[in-house]
Amino acid sequence: MSERALRGTRLVVTSYETDRGIDLAPRQAVEYACDNGHRFEMPFSVEAEIPPEWECKVCGAQALLVDGDGPEEKKGKPARTHWDMLMERRTREELEEVLAERLAVLRSGAMNIAVHPRDSSRKSA
Repeated sequence: MSERALRGTRLVVTSYETDRGIDLAPRQAVEYACDNGHRFEMPFSVEAEIPPEWECKVCGAQALLVDGDGPEEKKGKPARTHWDMLMERRTREELEEVLAERLAVLRSGAMNIAVHPRDSSRKSA
């Protein structure tokens, strides 16, 4: 029986509830403006924290709050260089010791460094 009662109705599209007898929360209209000259209002609850920026309804650009403070600058971490990461792993004394060891190996000739054929032809010419 209940199957027949809803036949032919569009449950997804149509709501059978009404707003009668419902007290909505107090609201305020907040105005935003984007760089492209579009101005629009958004309703917020009186108790809500108002965001300083909102996506423009017309063009999708970032719109700023009219007569409000701009967005706070986020403090980003400075880029870590190779040297910074190296200094996190080793002390300066350890690095000097490793450098001395590698220079000793290079000077002794124990390390076979391949010479490109073109480089050797330039030296003899």
